[in-house]
Amino acid sequence: MISDPFERPPLDAGRLGSVGPDVLPGVLVEVVEEAASTNVLVAERARSGAAEGLVVVAEHQTAGRGRLDRTWETPAGSALTFSVLLRPTAPSQTWPWLPLLVGYAVAKALKASGFEASVKWPNDVLLGDRKVAGILVERIETSSGPAAVVGVGLNVGMTAEELPVPEATSLAVAGADGVPDRTDLLVDLLASLWESYVAWQEGGDLGARRLADSYTAACSTIGRAIRVALPSGEELTGTATGIDPSGRLLVDGSPVSAGDVIHVRVDR
Repeated sequence: MISDPFERPPLDAGRLGSVGPDVLPGVLVEVVEEAASTNVLVAERARSGAAEGLVVVAEHQTAGRGRLDRTWETPAGSALTFSVLLRPTAPSQTWPWLPLLVGYAVAKALKASGFEASVKWPNDVLLGDRKVAGILVERIETSSGPAAVVGVGLNVGMTAEELPVPEATSLAVAGADGVPDRTDLLVDLLASLWESYVAWQEGGDLGARRLADSYTAACSTIGRAIRVALPSGEELTGTATGIDPSGRLLVDGSPVSAGDVIHVRVDR
């Protein structure tokens, strides 16, 4: 833990490069000082033949990408912005589970560090009702088959004034007792992600059911009154009642495959 939550020591590239295969099997971490988007960098490397497990992390991301082509900039040293190259062999119809899997893995690692994290369907990690991390998974075509580029942006040392929107938070703002060192935290996040990914890949139907159960238990959307802004521009309201086998959110029993979810406060 760093005693000053807003302190911003640089990532330790040497330490990241020396993590043993018992912790991060097949994972290669590269640190860059600045990038417009780590997802773009990793996608380019994937098309050039890079192997699964490549991770690119940027100290300063100037044009991070989110859903609906939203962009943002993170102050240098204030976040963990990284992308991971995956080449899943699981059936393509199961790939919509990837952003849910990654969100669950990030929340699990944060909980192990003492933060009460939960996931919000489909691709956010929350502390309380505020977003601390976002996830973007992009499928790309390469000469050796389709690949998935998994982007994660986690607010670590941002001050309240630096947060991109009022609904956001950071580990520093939320963590009165300090925050983990970013290098240590990145290792923990990647280890959690890789463990969940391998279990899903190799577990077959049983692994898929375990992921669904684990995600549902960690998802603060389930059981909530919500509004969903659909890609069509329409809005759906109701209660989130579960996640179906395809990873879609069930709203009063009806499946929703994409949309921006707003948790609605219910006054009592």
